[in-house]
Amino acid sequence: MTIDTLKDLYLDQLKDLYSACKQSMPVVTEMGRAATSRELAEALIAGNEGIARGMEAIASLCSEHGQDPTGEHCKGMEGLVTEARKHAIEADFGNGDVRDAAIITQYQRLTHYAIAGYGCVRSFANRLELDGDGAVLQDCLMRTRDGDEHMTRIAEGGVNAAAAQG
Repeated sequence: MTIDTLKDLYLDQLKDLYSACKQSMPVVTEMGRAATSRELAEALIAGNEGIARGMEAIASLCSEHGQDPTGEHCKGMEGLVTEARKHAIEADFGNGDVRDAAIITQYQRLTHYAIAGYGCVRSFANRLELDGDGAVLQDCLMRTRDGDEHMTRIAEGGVNAAAAQG
C-alpha cells in the first residue's frame, strides 16, 4: 500500500500498533510467570487484559475503515520483545527481587512504545476529524498510561527496595 495521505498513514499505523500489541502479549505472559512478586504477577495479567482490549479496539477501527488489522509486522516491537526475553526471562538471576525489577523495566519499555503509538494514531484521528476513532484511541492511551503508572508504583512501592537488599 502506498502511503499518500494522512489517512493512509493513520491506517498503516493502526495495523502496526495492532501487530505490536499482538507480539507483546506472549512475553508479558512469560514475565508474569517469572515474577516472584504476587502484586507484579497480577499487574502483568491485568496488563495483558488491557493489551487484548486495545487490540479489539484497533481491530474494530480498522474494520470500520475496511482494513484488516493483521496486515503489518511491527519490527520495533519485535526488537523490544527480544530484549524483554533476553533481559527479564532468559538472564541468569540469583535473586527473584532483582528479576522482578528487570521485568518491570522491560514491561515499561513495551508500554512506552504502545503509549507513543496510541498517541500518534489518536492525533492523526483527531486531525482527520475522526472524532469517534479519536475518543476510542484516547481511552486506549489513558488505559496504557495508567498501567505504566501502576508498574511505577509497584517498583517504587517495594520491588526496587527488595532488589536493593539482594
